[in-house]
Amino acid sequence: MRKQVLFIQGGGDGGYEADAKLVASLQQALGEDYQVIYPQMQTDDAAPDFGWIKQIGEAIGNLRNEVILVAHSLGASLLLKYLAENESPERPAGIFLVSTPFWSGKAEWVQGLKLQEDFPENLPKNSRIFFYHCRDDEEVPFNHFTSYRHKLPGATFREIETGGHQLGNDLNLVATDIKNL
Repeated sequence: MRKQVLFIQGGGDGGYEADAKLVASLQQALGEDYQVIYPQMQTDDAAPDFGWIKQIGEAIGNLRNEVILVAHSLGASLLLKYLAENESPERPAGIFLVSTPFWSGKAEWVQGLKLQEDFPENLPKNSRIFFYHCRDDEEVPFNHFTSYRHKLPGATFREIETGGHQLGNDLNLVATDIKNL
């Protein structure tokens, strides 16, 4: 039976289409033993979390067997928020977060995206967590990666020199980490 990998897209206009290249790279690198599931998130601008938290929960609930979660950008930050604030039916074997924003500030629009102060204590226990971030990311500043490194010292952090926000559309490094779980 193929292992299922849930991929949560990044935000913005065209985010689903842009991240389809990441999904294709990941599927190719993982091979036939894995099935990458890629639901399209529907954005509700009136909801404080754009309506994504509920959709992420539903997508995780549809997985069978071992749970492997991968997410990019806005999707990565909201996956982390979902995991910290909701009981997951099954402990994820691995959580792989690419170019993840660390939301802060007092702007009204950001309040529904921010993690609670105690989020590290509320993440699933015994799940491996990986962060990937390129130093030349022009969308999410590299200091967001550093913020997560301070908050989650037990996670694995992969610092990449170049590749921008989309990691050059190459998720071979993520695939290697998934295979090594």
